[in-house]
Amino acid sequence: MIETILKLSPHIRYAATNINEILLMKAKDDAENQSSEETDKYEELLVNPTILKLLEARGKMNCGGLDYVLIKYGSFFQFVQTVGNGHVSVCISQKNNVSETVDLIRTFLAKRSNS
Repeated sequence: MIETILKLSPHIRYAATNINEILLMKAKDDAENQSSEETDKYEELLVNPTILKLLEARGKMNCGGLDYVLIKYGSFFQFVQTVGNGHVSVCISQKNNVSETVDLIRTFLAKRSNS
C-alpha cells in the first residue's frame, strides 16, 4: 500500500501504515526537510493514534463522525485517516494544491477498502 501511495503524487513525501500494530514507513529518497525516522516512528505509534481516537470520539457526539485529519506543520501537511484496525499517514509538501493530493489519497483508500 505504501509504495502505491508514494506514487500517487510527486507532492507526497512520506507514507506510513500502522495496522494491527504493525508499523510500516517509507520516505521518498528526494524528499525535502525530512524529519528523523525516530520522530516519525513515535508520531505513528503515539501521536496519530491518539489524535484519531480523540477526534473520532468528538465526531461521534454530534458531528456525523470523522473522515480524516489534516495537520499543517511548518513545512508540510500530514494527512491521517483510520483504515481497518489502524491508520494511514501521509506527508504532503506544502508546494501544491493539498486538497487535490488529499482527494487522490482518499480515492485510493476508498477503492482499496471496496475491493
